[in-house]
Amino acid sequence: MSERTQCPPERRVAEVKGVRRLGAYDLITARDPVGPDDPQPGQFYMLASGDRWGGGEGERPFLPRAFSHAGARRHIGGGVELDFLLEDVGPGTRRLGQMAEGEALMLLGPLGSGFGPPADGTRPLLVGGGIGVAPLLCLYAELLAERTSAAVILGFRGAAHAAAAELFGAAAGVVTEDGSVGESGLVTEPLAAELDRDPAATVFSCGPPAMLDAVRALCAARDVPCQLALESGMACGYGACFGCVVPTAAGYQRVCVDGPVFTGAELAAA
Repeated sequence: MSERTQCPPERRVAEVKGVRRLGAYDLITARDPVGPDDPQPGQFYMLASGDRWGGGEGERPFLPRAFSHAGARRHIGGGVELDFLLEDVGPGTRRLGQMAEGEALMLLGPLGSGFGPPADGTRPLLVGGGIGVAPLLCLYAELLAERTSAAVILGFRGAAHAAAAELFGAAAGVVTEDGSVGESGLVTEPLAAELDRDPAATVFSCGPPAMLDAVRALCAARDVPCQLALESGMACGYGACFGCVVPTAAGYQRVCVDGPVFTGAELAAA
């Protein structure tokens, strides 16, 4: 994997610069005034609302949520502007989606290890599912900046979620489970066809666990290297709670510090 950008040790206050609705998702942009300006695609941040401790049912406290950044840009005034793609799946993510310009966003990061370069002699092939398209978006932007072409295949449940594909411009091939946008089916179907056509690829993927396991199996059957960014619920983000362990060839490892990016080979022998 890539050499990770180190996380400053303290939680910081970022300012929300905007919130954009994208179908089923919200795209939050926030300025981190003192954090590193070079987070690696695949790394993540722990996010929490900065203005109140709880909310909703009985004002219960919200633990920070882990989000891969979808974009990072150096800010002219210092620091970095970060984009985060999120979906309302509970009170914590709902509160984050309700944030408005000027509000305080508490963050810790960048954490974990990001994607590494493609294997020698291979082309990058990006495969995302649902909210897992976020780290692939900043990877795609980095590849374009390096003048490296990449194929992009994205899968979603339906049209509301497929709205996130517009962030990739016209580059992405889209499939939806209900056929409302693009082709009908699962993202693994066009992936298999693409690898059968030209297996000289390194696959970079993020999405739900079942999808990632299918991507890993497809790549293993064709001897195609792959890097998988795992999704996991996290309480701390820095390895203290052991709540995000996964089985690997080296034994149980923590997604937050040993990942979230693992190679297919590391997960295949688990």
